[in-house]
Amino acid sequence: MALFRRGAKNATTDDVAPDETAPVTDGSELTSDDEPAAARTGGPWDVDDDVPDLARVDLGAVRVPGLQGMEFRMEVDQSTGVVTGVSVSLDESVLQVQAFAAPRTEGIWDEIRAEIAQSITQQGGTVDDLPGPFGRELLARMPVRTPEGRTGHRPARFVGADGPRWFLRGVITGKAAVDPAAAERLEQVFAQTVVVRGTEARPPRDLLALQLPGAATGLAPVSDEPRPEPDFDPLTRGPEITEIR
Repeated sequence: MALFRRGAKNATTDDVAPDETAPVTDGSELTSDDEPAAARTGGPWDVDDDVPDLARVDLGAVRVPGLQGMEFRMEVDQSTGVVTGVSVSLDESVLQVQAFAAPRTEGIWDEIRAEIAQSITQQGGTVDDLPGPFGRELLARMPVRTPEGRTGHRPARFVGADGPRWFLRGVITGKAAVDPAAAERLEQVFAQTVVVRGTEARPPRDLLALQLPGAATGLAPVSDEPRPEPDFDPLTRGPEITEIR
């Protein structure tokens, strides 16, 4: 199931429908309570907003704030060399961030949330649709195989923010997925991320181009070690490059 896509060659406007999506539900079966989503009054930010002045790493489509002790990992598609995402490791937890184009007239997080939930449940996982600091979010329990050969579950939080013609998705894994106190610093990273959409026409869900930081940042390749991220992610992982701050 294609939740997101890259490089649609024939689409020319921001209002082109994606090639392939799962049926969209009304979300009622995903919600564990009737509490409304929390209103979001801060970031993530658009580059044209009055953005708080913080030191950020320029990664092209996103500018991510740097916190003491964090580690950046750039995810690269080996076949194309395209940077497909950035992961921030901090305090035994990971936040993966990706930015996508969205229609001019409406956000896509409600639609995407339903599709992610459907994908997880089809794989034997469970999902709760809950209010969070950025609005509605998903708390998922992903099925995994333990070293002993048993089936366990790995928690993951999916957060999203609809901006002006863009959508920013975050996936939080590790301790921060279940511990609110542990999640505070990664939530701060997501909230203070700036999205640089650009002015060119793009179809909805088109991945916004990321780039490696400058050559003087001390980047070095790392091995393809297992990462605590959902294995159903439609963007194929490739070699990674890391920077420790």
